[in-house]
Amino acid sequence: MFTLAILIGIYSYAIFSLGLLSILNIISVSVVSLLFILISYFYYFRKRHIRTPNLKILIKNKVLSLLIFIIISQVIVNLVGVLGPELGFDALWYHLTLPKLYVLNHSIFHIPGGLMYYSDMPKLTEMFYTAGLFFGDERIPKLIHFGFGILTCIAIYRISGKFMNNFLSVLSVVVFYSSLVVGWQSTSAYVDLSRTFFEIMALWGFLNFIETKDRKWFIKSALMIGLAISTKLLAIGSLFIFTIFICYFLIKFKRKATNIIINVLAYWSIELLIPFPWFIFSFIHTGNPVYPFFSSVYPVGLNGNIFNPINFSKEMWIFFTNLADPISPIYLIFAPLVFIYFKKFSTSAKIISAYCLMAILVWYITPRTGGGRFILPYLPTFSIISAIILSKIKSRLIYNFLIILILLISVSSIGYRGLANAKYIPVVFGQQTRSEFLSNNLNFSFGDFYDTNGYFKNNIKKDDTVLLYGFHNLYYVNFPFIDSSWVKRGDQFNYIAVQNSEIPKRFSDWQLIYRNQKTKVDLYTKRGSKWAY
Repeated sequence: MFTLAILIGIYSYAIFSLGLLSILNIISVSVVSLLFILISYFYYFRKRHIRTPNLKILIKNKVLSLLIFIIISQVIVNLVGVLGPELGFDALWYHLTLPKLYVLNHSIFHIPGGLMYYSDMPKLTEMFYTAGLFFGDERIPKLIHFGFGILTCIAIYRISGKFMNNFLSVLSVVVFYSSLVVGWQSTSAYVDLSRTFFEIMALWGFLNFIETKDRKWFIKSALMIGLAISTKLLAIGSLFIFTIFICYFLIKFKRKATNIIINVLAYWSIELLIPFPWFIFSFIHTGNPVYPFFSSVYPVGLNGNIFNPINFSKEMWIFFTNLADPISPIYLIFAPLVFIYFKKFSTSAKIISAYCLMAILVWYITPRTGGGRFILPYLPTFSIISAIILSKIKSRLIYNFLIILILLISVSSIGYRGLANAKYIPVVFGQQTRSEFLSNNLNFSFGDFYDTNGYFKNNIKKDDTVLLYGFHNLYYVNFPFIDSSWVKRGDQFNYIAVQNSEIPKRFSDWQLIYRNQKTKVDLYTKRGSKWAY
């Protein structure tokens, strides 16, 4: 799986390179994609670098069969959401809109202004989305993100196999995949599941390094964190977790201070080298290699209140019980048991336990605007440690009670996500048009847009340009446009569209020609003439 993860990174940077060279087109993307598929096929099917669970062995056990049925049911429920149009706010804001703009312009470029300020951040996953949009609509990026969730489950199963039997290994997958936040993310074109995959791979590599002392695993672990950072900058927090691990174990191995420093610097250098091209891209255009962090757009700093023990206790309660995107209550149930059984854990299990604790601290001190989505990359380890604890419980009554509890929570999660995804069923099976679905489900009061009655499609020609004011989520804008956040002097347009706001006073003499009460969009023109900004 490490080879596949590295190939994923190489493919992403190949698309990035095509975009920087302004040769991002269907032919170049097709060639790169075909090479990626062929090489991945060679390593997966021919060399079997990914060992998936042997279903024939697993289904012989009735309880194991039930676990597999739960996972398959969750996969099917998630796929229903994947095959429907995208509704996620951040996906429609920039995860999909940026790739769409790259496709339209055949290049990857800096977008100034206060709307697309994430255009300069590392975008490993969005490079996949860019390629996907050459071959179809947003369902391909959604399917890609869904696939990262499946890869994460395989990694969880393989790591769990180090400590437990097949039953508990599969159970750890059930605990993870049945989390509501995982179910939601599996149906949207975000990037958190791809980061999750690289994060768990980094820990896997580090565990192998501690077990074997083979330097190749040290390097692979650093590469995985580098890929995670290239997916989402917040993964830099994991760099500090692994730095603590490196220092601890080198001290334990009685290495000299200079050796510890060299190893830490080596790890940092390897992992920061991976997103370095994106850092250069950002620095060239903004003067800040990690823009928008540490800027007025996204100020970053430690709030003195985080050291308040009362505030910490409140935040921890919210973390386990009331996040905007809830995590499984299983984690709250098993959290105190970690301290009870910690002494009985193997070295690797203790590493995973410490990783979980430090992950919570990283989540606590870094920006938490994403709720449960921001802790998602660490949930695989929470799931694994829960199963490890189960393997240590001697009481059959308690053991069976916890198993039943996990099964009940998993089944309820399937039901909840099934109800949430039920709205996609009519459009997935052709009983409802895409236009009807989006008209009924997008939030036009909160930044979404869609041409609900086809007015723009029927009246805006290819040589027209619409200047947009008040728009936020631009993915479904399917006509030539310039957004007010990046319009510059000399840009020409012959229409102005305003959403949820008033037309600027400088254009007060323009005539209103169209109003849509549903989408809250007004369209103006001035005798159809072209105007320069």
